[in-house]
Amino acid sequence: MASSIAIKTMATSPFTRSPLTKSLSSLVRLVSYSTKSDSDSDSDDAIPTPGISRPLSDILKELNKKVPDSLVKLRIEDDFKMKYIPWHIVNRIMNLHAPEWSGEVRNITYSADGKSVSVVYRVTLYGTDVELYRESTGTASVDDPGYGDPVQKAEAMAFRRACARFGLGLHLYHEDLL
Repeated sequence: MASSIAIKTMATSPFTRSPLTKSLSSLVRLVSYSTKSDSDSDSDDAIPTPGISRPLSDILKELNKKVPDSLVKLRIEDDFKMKYIPWHIVNRIMNLHAPEWSGEVRNITYSADGKSVSVVYRVTLYGTDVELYRESTGTASVDDPGYGDPVQKAEAMAFRRACARFGLGLHLYHEDLL
């Protein structure tokens, strides 16, 4: 199961009925991906982000924006350089632009020889008009000496890939074409 897509249309979001949600949705925050100080908040990194309860198309527009280079990390494996966004940064971006998102591990499978583990992760976005999910897989070697256990690594990989299916960080896969 490499990926799945589902769309569920809703007449009204169940989240719009709560008094707390109504008051939160009226707020507008300025959010910056940047690690710059508050004195630099006038930069292009400042992105106005409305609160919760908005159409899915608005959420997807925000998620499809280029992630600043200051948040992108570089990893070298087998003399191959790979750019990636750490899972905790992806999590913060999701919280900022899709505050009603949810994620769950759907499956954990060890290979027959016990040398690798694969995780299927599902990310669901809730808009006022539609509920949409994406699933993806991540696989890690049990013998990898790097930081973290194999299930943790596979879950982080699957989470990042599921978010990329919504467009988050997708520009990293196509930089050489630009």
